[in-house]
Amino acid sequence: MLSLIGSKEGIGHLPLAFVEPGDTALVPSPGYPVYPVSTLFAGGESYIMPLTEENGFLPDLKAIPLSALKKARLIFINYPNNPTSAVAPRGFFEEVIGFAAEYNIIVCHDAAYSEIYFDGEKPQSFIEVEGAKSVGIEFHSLSKTYNMTGWRIGFAVGNKEVLAGLGKIKSNLDSGIFQAVQEAGTVALATDDKLLSGIRNTYQERRDFLYGGLKGIGIESARPKASFYLWAKAPKGFDSSGFVAHMLEKAGVLATPGNGFGIPGEGYVRFALTVTADRIREAVERIRKIL
Repeated sequence: MLSLIGSKEGIGHLPLAFVEPGDTALVPSPGYPVYPVSTLFAGGESYIMPLTEENGFLPDLKAIPLSALKKARLIFINYPNNPTSAVAPRGFFEEVIGFAAEYNIIVCHDAAYSEIYFDGEKPQSFIEVEGAKSVGIEFHSLSKTYNMTGWRIGFAVGNKEVLAGLGKIKSNLDSGIFQAVQEAGTVALATDDKLLSGIRNTYQERRDFLYGGLKGIGIESARPKASFYLWAKAPKGFDSSGFVAHMLEKAGVLATPGNGFGIPGEGYVRFALTVTADRIREAVERIRKIL
């Protein structure tokens, strides 16, 4: 295991260890902007893997051309997914492991939302699947699980050579996590699951209010199984940015345009479950009045 100053830091530094100018990273889109930006910082190029509703918001590995695979050094995956809230089945991870082994690609699985799940259906961990440790690593953050956003503490587990490479970069760029935050993290990790269950129940209640409310006013979305986001289609007559601007200007409701996560996100809007159920009800009613 390698301790991180938040999983974002580890993800951002990983390409510096393994990507050279002219190399490629396979990057999901829509997705977390750190994936392509960190690749760019390392001098590499991103090959975009579109995440479409038709494919369950999973990348189509078979559609990646051999020319990109020959230059690929990393593949970024992220489940439960930000921004789509999609969950990956075990079979997908098995496919990724075989794919990475065949083309000698390092898998970087961002599992920041793994503990925010609903209906008692815990998402599959990539690193639990046989063969995962031979091809990659998994990142986790205490920010989401323990409401420690801003404390900057996370970790990576998996392939020891990949962790060693990331550790070499970190040893030249930072001096570790602030001790008080480490001690707080120790307490968090020892917390009984009853507390985490309570956090999940809170988010599930909010999910149900938002999903049901948006559906009731004609805004389509998948019912999230995990994460604290809801990925909804912009209503007819609006693109992503236009609908977000309309909600903000006319209803005082803030969401994030899907195209901000990449071109394949156009036509969608990401809502976050980070306010109370009462505020969600109020937001839905405000949106209803401007449609």
